[in-house]
Amino acid sequence: MAKMKAIEAAIEVLKREGVDIAFGVPGAAINPMYAAMKKLGGIDHVLARHVEGASHMAEGYTRSAPGNIGVCIGTSGPAGTDMITGLYSASADSIPILCITGQAPRARLHKEDFQAVDIESIAKPVTKWATTVLEPAQVPRAFQQAFHLMRSGRPGPVLIDLPLDVQLAEIEFDIDSYAPLEAYKPKATRAQVEKALSMMNASAKPVIVAGGGIINADASELLQQFAEITGVPVIPTLMGWGTIPDDHELMAGMVGLQTAHRYGNESLLNSDFVIGIGNRWANRHTGSLDVYTEGRQFVHIDIEPTQIGRVFCPDLGIVSDAKAALELLVEVAREWRDAGKLADRSQWVGECQARKSTLLRKTHFEDTPIKPMRVYEEMNKAFGRETCYVSTIGLSQIAAAQFLHVYQPRHWINCGQAGPLGWTTPAALGVKASDPSRDVVAISGDYDFQFMIEELAVGAQFNLPYIHVLVNNSYLGLIRQAQRQFDIDYCVQLAFENQNAPELNGYGVDHVTVVEGLGCKAIRITEPDQLQTAFAEARELMNQYRVPVVVEVILERVTNIAMGVEINAINEFEPLAESIADAPTALAHLGEGAGQA
Repeated sequence: MAKMKAIEAAIEVLKREGVDIAFGVPGAAINPMYAAMKKLGGIDHVLARHVEGASHMAEGYTRSAPGNIGVCIGTSGPAGTDMITGLYSASADSIPILCITGQAPRARLHKEDFQAVDIESIAKPVTKWATTVLEPAQVPRAFQQAFHLMRSGRPGPVLIDLPLDVQLAEIEFDIDSYAPLEAYKPKATRAQVEKALSMMNASAKPVIVAGGGIINADASELLQQFAEITGVPVIPTLMGWGTIPDDHELMAGMVGLQTAHRYGNESLLNSDFVIGIGNRWANRHTGSLDVYTEGRQFVHIDIEPTQIGRVFCPDLGIVSDAKAALELLVEVAREWRDAGKLADRSQWVGECQARKSTLLRKTHFEDTPIKPMRVYEEMNKAFGRETCYVSTIGLSQIAAAQFLHVYQPRHWINCGQAGPLGWTTPAALGVKASDPSRDVVAISGDYDFQFMIEELAVGAQFNLPYIHVLVNNSYLGLIRQAQRQFDIDYCVQLAFENQNAPELNGYGVDHVTVVEGLGCKAIRITEPDQLQTAFAEARELMNQYRVPVVVEVILERVTNIAMGVEINAINEFEPLAESIADAPTALAHLGEGAGQA
């Protein structure tokens, strides 16, 4: 049997589990791991500028492709606590990432040693498993268990904490006999699927709510097949956006209080049956349950047993991996179609398409300062079907979801539940590190952008080029809008007279100078007719210099984006589209028989 340091065994296990890149920040208590990575090779490393940034890079990496598991590394103490936000974000969205922290030597635990903290206890509420490994011989098996847990059932993150002396101890370990453990994934039964299809078939106006679990399971193609066989419209959740192309005739629009389409909400409200697959009935999707559930039957399919009935009791609950359920749903639906047993949904689909063709918001504003809706209209023109958008929170993310178009799974990379400011930049870098050929466009408001802005230097150092659209209204826009109900506008203004950049006219931070100081490129525009030129120039700069390029758009200070407290009571603050000219990049044009754009 081969003798090696415990941390070298861990590196060998990581490689066998498919890890070839890690994101992190070295430190004294984790230096043995970095020494092992250098000695053994096979794992590239991206040096973050903040350890929280490393955790969000790992998230972006995982979210970008099926089978990916992002790895983030930090030393003891504050490095671990810095990564808690990333672990929370990953846990909330069912994203597997592996966080590895150094720790004080075992003899110094509980003695208030320098940078020693009980990170295991801190991390437990936001991980599937958090452990401090106290026996060197357990190190390789702890990593094996971590990957097994991350891949089994509802995916999620794991933290492994390694005391310094545990890393350095020698153990016996035979990597040649190592094999990853098979993941556990529950599967629906045929009887359950037939019951669900019977309920759907008996309904008049059914819809499919497609959640992020479908993307996690790499089952978007199956979802589309199921929809096409049954002729049932699909409502993707924010985390499930891209499971069906936005321009597909069965894509009925997103539903919710904020990141939703007018036509999506209206189609859900007109439905009488909902089958939710891989979703969790998030409150920003449902609004009040009285409105959301009234007059409808529900089937809920989810990989996690305790998710069934957590928000409300469905008429039928099925515990299953989304892919396993959809494979059986497709199989049975085909049999029923071939036997002539499936109901004709053409009239219902026509009604949903009619709403999609008419219930649109206006985007074509010519105002200066620029209205945000116009930015997304121009983005639809400038960026193609292969574009992967990355965003996290705020009015910028909400408007992006209302107006942009997504055509593929994993081409809307969004932190759905946690929504930490600053997530967008490191997540975009993680996506680009995973797939250097991908056309990545990030969207941030100015405050999200200012959080973790230092991570742009990572893109410059490691040549991770992408375009970052920065919509700047010099406000905490979403919080300002939320403060309207309190009749205040308090502590949310980011504007100030910048003595070093008077040309900003009170908008405060000179983002262009900061971005350029971090080794990237930046463009600032103030007129709507400059947008197309700026996006084209950004692409040229990105390709020439191989660094992130920021396009800063100076917006009007105050714009209220459509949202409400109920899906049947959305406040539309801006004019609605009345003609094709009002919404020229909408996927279905206004007017009878206009067809698709």
